[in-house]
Amino acid sequence: MKRIIFSAAMIAAMCTTAAAQDTIKPKIPFDGMDLTWINGQNRQTDFPLTLKDKNGETILTGVAYMDGYYNYDFHRPKDNTHTISSTIGRSNEFTINMASFGIETNYKNMIGRLLLQYGQVGSIVQDLDGTTGHGRNTSINNLKYIREAAAGYHFNKWYGINVEMGVFMSYIGLESYVLGENWNYQHSMVSDFTPFYLSGARVQMFPSKKLKQEIWLLNGWQSYNSWNQSLGLGSSTYYRPSENLQLVANFYLAGKDTRNSNRLRFHHDNSIVYRYFKSRSDKGISQAAFSLNNHYGFQSGDGVKASDQYMAGTSFANRLWFAKNKLALTLRGDIITNPGLYLAFSPSPVADNDFNDAIAADPKQKLNIGQVCATFDVMPNDHITFRFEYGYRAANVPYFAGRGGTTSPDGWIDTPTDNWRPDLQKMENRLTVAASFRL
Repeated sequence: MKRIIFSAAMIAAMCTTAAAQDTIKPKIPFDGMDLTWINGQNRQTDFPLTLKDKNGETILTGVAYMDGYYNYDFHRPKDNTHTISSTIGRSNEFTINMASFGIETNYKNMIGRLLLQYGQVGSIVQDLDGTTGHGRNTSINNLKYIREAAAGYHFNKWYGINVEMGVFMSYIGLESYVLGENWNYQHSMVSDFTPFYLSGARVQMFPSKKLKQEIWLLNGWQSYNSWNQSLGLGSSTYYRPSENLQLVANFYLAGKDTRNSNRLRFHHDNSIVYRYFKSRSDKGISQAAFSLNNHYGFQSGDGVKASDQYMAGTSFANRLWFAKNKLALTLRGDIITNPGLYLAFSPSPVADNDFNDAIAADPKQKLNIGQVCATFDVMPNDHITFRFEYGYRAANVPYFAGRGGTTSPDGWIDTPTDNWRPDLQKMENRLTVAASFRL
């Protein structure tokens, strides 16, 4: 048997090759792109709650987020309840909207994420999930405090393939569920009427540096459980040809999201976000960008026609940054139409109200809503935002809370509502002051 003798030069060459292999950097999608300006994206670049191993590789990252607000509704409803919003639930008082903390990791190709949440958002978003009453062994209180949770694995194929199962933030609707990531505090009506979380499994594929494609298998539309025996399908496509442009197309189909019904749901969402100016100067306007989000969806089957029950809308926002991105002004306008009240929020738990009367008089009644927002942000650093916002909304039917409120004659939930009607108005004005931080 021959002995193989390695010379010093051969050993050095092998070590050099091994070292080179060890230092090969993984392909990272959108690497080198500044995406912090995009509507619905986290603007954070500094992550202080990061734990690394002895080689400098990140093991896990801690996340802490909180936002609170004071909202002044010019109607001054006596029950202090702000209606028709997934963002603002109270008026004329200070409110903790969301307090959230958790951890994320992508260590050694593992994917792990657990983010918890507390605050008002659970009452105006998660508490409306009726699927937890489908059968036993589940409860909304078991799930509503989980903002996001996932387990999965990253495969080193192309620029990455992620396979995950859990509760995810929804990509349907441009804006983020986390309000500090959006250009405005109040969601656009397009986003307000679309889901903020999805429960199921997904595959994220990055065929190139500039493209992300996702496929979803879901329990349903903004639901932890399912309404029926079937699952929903969805897809999301993100294309970023440069750091100044983002193009998105999302689909949700085959969703049978009506109790004891085979009614089919379909939705399509697309958006363009474009940064059309970036200054090299330290003075004046530092950035300028716009976002356009369009949406169309319907349900059909079991006696319901898509032409009678659908939702369509659009939202356009323009944002200007000043003072090295420490200040920003965003102007936004959006409209939706919702024939048959498909996906419409109920303005009051009391059945006898002007909104229901208007619908009963014409079963094909369209709900049309327009909204404008002006938002001014003060951002001293990556972690804190102070926000000042004016908002105006108008509808073609009485839909927003008036002075008499929408709860009871004196505004308390335990007061009888016999022969009492909620006070609903066709328009609304508000001023909101909010503060948020994120680590």
